[in-house]
Amino acid sequence: MKEKKLKTPRAKGGLKKIASCVGEYKAASVWTSVLVAIEVLFEVFIPLIMAQIIKVGMSEELSVFEFVLKFGSLSVPVFSMTDRISFIVVCGVMMVVMALLSLLCGALSAKLAATASTGFSSNLRKKLFYKVENFSFKNLDRFNTANLVTRLTTDVTNMQNSYMMIIRILVRAPFMLILSLVMSITISPKLSIIFAVVLPVLVLGLLLGTKVIFPRFEKMLNKYDDMNEATQENLIGIRAVKAYVREDNEIKKFKKVSETVQKLQFSAEKIIVIAFPFMQILVYACIICIILFGGRDIIESGNGKLIAGGMEVGDLTAFLSYVMQILMSLMMVAMVFMTIVMSRASMDRIVEVLDEKIDIEDGENAKDIVPVDGSIDFDNVDFSYKNDASVLNLENIDLHIKSGETIGIIGGTGSAKTTLVQLIPRLYDVLDGSVKVGGVDVREYKIEALRSAIGVVLQKNVLFSGTIKQNLLWGNPNATDEEMYHAAKAAQAHDFVMSFPNGYETDLGQGGVNVSGGQKQRLCIARALLKHPKIMILDDSTSAVDTATDASIRAGLKNEFGDTTVIIIAQRIASVEDADRIIVMHDGKINGIGSHDELLKTNDIYRDVYLSQQKGSADADDGEVSDSAKAE
Repeated sequence: MKEKKLKTPRAKGGLKKIASCVGEYKAASVWTSVLVAIEVLFEVFIPLIMAQIIKVGMSEELSVFEFVLKFGSLSVPVFSMTDRISFIVVCGVMMVVMALLSLLCGALSAKLAATASTGFSSNLRKKLFYKVENFSFKNLDRFNTANLVTRLTTDVTNMQNSYMMIIRILVRAPFMLILSLVMSITISPKLSIIFAVVLPVLVLGLLLGTKVIFPRFEKMLNKYDDMNEATQENLIGIRAVKAYVREDNEIKKFKKVSETVQKLQFSAEKIIVIAFPFMQILVYACIICIILFGGRDIIESGNGKLIAGGMEVGDLTAFLSYVMQILMSLMMVAMVFMTIVMSRASMDRIVEVLDEKIDIEDGENAKDIVPVDGSIDFDNVDFSYKNDASVLNLENIDLHIKSGETIGIIGGTGSAKTTLVQLIPRLYDVLDGSVKVGGVDVREYKIEALRSAIGVVLQKNVLFSGTIKQNLLWGNPNATDEEMYHAAKAAQAHDFVMSFPNGYETDLGQGGVNVSGGQKQRLCIARALLKHPKIMILDDSTSAVDTATDASIRAGLKNEFGDTTVIIIAQRIASVEDADRIIVMHDGKINGIGSHDELLKTNDIYRDVYLSQQKGSADADDGEVSDSAKAE
């Protein structure tokens, strides 16, 4: 059944949670902003010096006293200089020094920004991953794998890019905007009125664009989830795709979702495509107006000599430089805001994972002790995946298993066999009643202590990239080679492992693609046995092996791990018929408990399953039920 699409809520305190990931990169972030500010200072003063060079070059005589007095920083001259060439050389050297210092500050700030932003994203990705690793099964039911992969990759990358822009461009652009505005007003208050017309238009356009873009980027990111899901499913099931010759179908499916992502991305980014030419039109309009009105002032002033209300060529040159700085700053601010809008959607998606309440955690008084034995008690247990008493998946389960017993569980699809055993290692919590291991409620153990005493081989066998030995040592990283061989022999895996040229050093490949389904099951059983568990749960984990190997595995468990409580969920009667007791599950309830012989006599469900399986095996001979079945 396809999972429901998660709605991304506006997370309270989300920015604070994300900002905490800056961590040890605070100093690098602060120094990035400081160096950017210094870089801007140098850039802003360069046009001012250039204006004086032009003035000196066009005037017959200008002293440093006049220069300083005119721009109001000092009232007393340091020295006089009428030689224009010398003055231009000094100013030129100052410009070069300022440019080099600006370049140095820019390079250092870029390096520090890269360090801070990549460090921030690394911390954020770790925080997300650690959170997911602590999810309970119920938490994982809310998020599909592709959804989480997108958040760990695309969304974190968006946050990284935004953070880099915030500590660099979002410092640089406003600082340059303010300084350039001040310098422009100082040069010509009259021409600066142009900005009073342009700035509100740009700000209004920016706010409207932000309002429109955000929901479009959010939709696009949700579709990224679908694209990743399609890719993941295809790669995991590539052998099935090829076996059924469905490559063309999968290509069409991927093309469809990919095109949807493309359309949504274009829908979001076309606003940006429209916005930037609009801003450029405003920029060029400002420049034309400034040249028009400023040039008229210069002409009216007569040969570059300043008169009341007029301008000089040097002033106009500096003013135009500041205009470009102002308008480029506005465009940079717009670009940053667009990026932040996109990352805001990513931030909400990330915070949704960080805010997910983990429903299974250690209690305040949890005991850091391992169970004393493998006894299991279900005391009037009710369970619902929805936490709803009106929709129960398990109802009134009262079951008591002694330590060292071998228990078989059988039942039809959907009878809640797997659900029952998942309550033992506390993969889910009961809705009502209690589950006890070693006489203690599972909620009173620390989770790590409880699960370290329970070996679980789930329905879906999972092996990881690496060697056979590395996979087996998952069960116990400190196990010796002798212990590993012992567990592998009990699981009937040792012989086939030794048949490989590299034995236990054989590389399995991703997901164990180099071994068959039955071999994979036996390796997973061996891995669980390496824990020396007090309780061993085999959830239909011998379905891919033949009956002889199945019997050998059960015999190995009995002979080598006789003090371990073994619970075997199976579809085949043969896998559980020699168990101490067999539990028959039906519709979330216990329908019967007893030995094989007892259940054949007293339980209709068990008898029907047994007879159907016996008939199926006898059909290969003469189509009749075996004598033993008839006798029953």
